[in-house]
Amino acid sequence: MYNQGAFEGAANAESGSRVFVYEVVGLRQNEETDKTNYPIRKSGSVFIRVPYNRMSQEMQRITRLGGKIVSIHPGNGLQQLNGKVADQVNISTEGNGQATPVTAKSEVKGFAQKPAEEQQKNKDNKGKTMTQAKAKKAHADVPVNTYRPNAPFIGKCISNETLVKEGGIGIVQHLKFDLSSGNLKYIEGQSIGIIPPGVDKNGKPEKLRLYSIASTRHGDDVDDKTVSLCVRQLEYKHPESGETIYGVCSTYLTQLQPGDDVKITGPVGKEMLLPDDPEANVIMMATGTGIAPMRAYLWRQFKDAERAANPEYQFKGFSWLIFGVPTTPNLLYKEELEEMQQKYPDNFRLTCAISREQQNPQGGRMYIQDRVAENADELWQLIKNEKTHTYICGLRGMEDGIDAALTAAAAKEGVTWSDYQKDLKRAGRWHVETY
Repeated sequence: MYNQGAFEGAANAESGSRVFVYEVVGLRQNEETDKTNYPIRKSGSVFIRVPYNRMSQEMQRITRLGGKIVSIHPGNGLQQLNGKVADQVNISTEGNGQATPVTAKSEVKGFAQKPAEEQQKNKDNKGKTMTQAKAKKAHADVPVNTYRPNAPFIGKCISNETLVKEGGIGIVQHLKFDLSSGNLKYIEGQSIGIIPPGVDKNGKPEKLRLYSIASTRHGDDVDDKTVSLCVRQLEYKHPESGETIYGVCSTYLTQLQPGDDVKITGPVGKEMLLPDDPEANVIMMATGTGIAPMRAYLWRQFKDAERAANPEYQFKGFSWLIFGVPTTPNLLYKEELEEMQQKYPDNFRLTCAISREQQNPQGGRMYIQDRVAENADELWQLIKNEKTHTYICGLRGMEDGIDAALTAAAAKEGVTWSDYQKDLKRAGRWHVETY
């Protein structure tokens, strides 16, 4: 899965005023936004620093440009904004009263290139560091940033297998890389960075992209020498020209040949880690390549070779995967999932939402949020168990429907879901990584 990462930047408040950071999505690339010089990415966010006395005007201007503000954060200190490759645009007010960009240092030099403490001290560093999620003290022993962008590990592609069956939509590949010549260790739920070859449109070296790891810490061969990814080739139509645009890094990866070298950084991320308790319950909600970390969890829990390699972790809890795809041929790792369900029927449940083949109760397409709504009462009872962890990974926007379904289920017991969800997050039992 391509995980667009998280933005982490040290922003200084202008003297004498409070500053806030708006996370904005959906800005159209048109004549108006061309005037702003915003570096807008498809499916990405723009991060805009706004003085307190300009907040209302800036909200109105963003709305006019077709944008949507998805979060507002204080501008002083580190911003931890999950699930984005972020562009930061600093806004100041000039004599004409208009908010205008004064800097646009959106180049990403790497993921957590320096410890957070050093980043704070070194505020004049060029570029903005990026991490997958805020580090948690409880996971201090988890490996991070063994290899950095300025000194990546050079791995080799071992295999590149097609995951979408005939008649499916898009190109999705399972890639396995050889790590035997290095020291890249990782655990389930983390990501690695891939640096594609070549230069960008500005003539600068391409920057890394984060991808969720689809294998366990022991790798697909259970020999501690490989790492695997699940990658979909990004493809979309340019909103103005209608030209088909292909993702740089995803295209590079999906076309790799066995024996090809690949630059790898990381690992990064502590937000999507599995609990150590083998009796925990694990709810997984995934769309498309969001299955990547879920596959790693399920292998660790149910694969025979993995269980033999982990005598200290013998899963005895309950895992439930709700998986959303457009067509049956797009059910990634279908055979693996069905085998696990057949072998461990009391410990693993697979529920699929196939949008272009199934209908929801209202007669529309069956999406993951519809399956959650169907099973909301049972999910709610499971979520209330203190041993339950919930993981959501895939396309941004799926959370709203999930929240709506669980809101209704919780309300039957007089519980406000939004408040309860905050408690889950504070307890480290609600994990989200969308893009």
